[in-house]
Amino acid sequence: MRRASLHTERDEGALTAVIEFLSAFTLFLMILTAFLSLAQLQMGSNDPDVDRLDRAASLGLDRLTSGEGWFVPMSEGLDYTNSTAQWHLASAEDLQDGRVQPGLMLNHRLDMNRIQALHNVTEDGMADGLGLDDDMSLHLSIRVVSSEHTNRTGASLFNGGTERGTAPSSSTAYRSFQQDGELIRVVLEVHDGGRKNNVLHITEVMVRPSSAGPEWIEVSNPNDFAIALKGWSFNHTSGSTASNLLLQSGVVSGQSLSLLTGDPSSQVVGNATHVIDLGALGFLGVGQLNGLSDGRGTLSLRYTQLDEITPADVVRVEWGGDTQLFMVTGQSLVWDGSDRFSAAAWALEDTPTPGEHGS
Repeated sequence: MRRASLHTERDEGALTAVIEFLSAFTLFLMILTAFLSLAQLQMGSNDPDVDRLDRAASLGLDRLTSGEGWFVPMSEGLDYTNSTAQWHLASAEDLQDGRVQPGLMLNHRLDMNRIQALHNVTEDGMADGLGLDDDMSLHLSIRVVSSEHTNRTGASLFNGGTERGTAPSSSTAYRSFQQDGELIRVVLEVHDGGRKNNVLHITEVMVRPSSAGPEWIEVSNPNDFAIALKGWSFNHTSGSTASNLLLQSGVVSGQSLSLLTGDPSSQVVGNATHVIDLGALGFLGVGQLNGLSDGRGTLSLRYTQLDEITPADVVRVEWGGDTQLFMVTGQSLVWDGSDRFSAAAWALEDTPTPGEHGS
């Protein structure tokens, strides 16, 4: 009887210890839960900012890859009755003036014509069409993952937008398509903020035209997305004089060349996609009217980010003075594709080639 009593007391003691431990642990969990609630801490996938980005990326990819898309021209009013699925046939200027939701599908397949037409859409235009919030940016890539033709494997069909590293948080959605012996992957990244990858290049400049021709500036857009020119500006200085031009409208397609000229009617355009008149705005001259200094000058292409007030130089071209770049009539300045701010990256060209790649 005494031995049984000892076992009973020992079991009761162990049970009491377990109950006390569980009570203390429960109390600890209650205190921790109350603390997290008071501190309004969010853990794991319940973070509303992350959920918002995940939802935006998923819905955006679905809109991009579930249909043909649509375009509503501004001239006919922004309503759905005037929309058309043939958005890929519209120019960059028309798409910029209206509202477009790009869709990449035709007959349940990726349409290469629509992918090519993405070069006429700006990043902001796509973000609006896909329904992203104003504080979001995006990056889109379309790549051939594998192909029956080995030279096509890894080919980039489109790659443009805001880089992930410039934003504090991002979300990614992707979809793969098997067609024509190829596996093609569409990847949409949606960022919380981020710095737009707006870069344009000045590739050739005509300061001293011959035969009473116009002054002109050749501009290349190396991005896959189109770029709206609002927020871009030109600055020209020569000695103590300076002229500035803030562009209020216009758009340049992705992977295109544009000519900004003092007189579109007499301008040789080559294969330029866009010809923009800066003579009417008084910045470039024609004939005996000079907008750019013949002897010595500096031309800067600038951009102002939406959250900034001071423009930053994107490209700078200098001639005359210490640069040793002294042009005679009919010569142009050509960029070699290296430093965008060094006079050493520019050379004299006896045979100008406006609107031609590789100039």
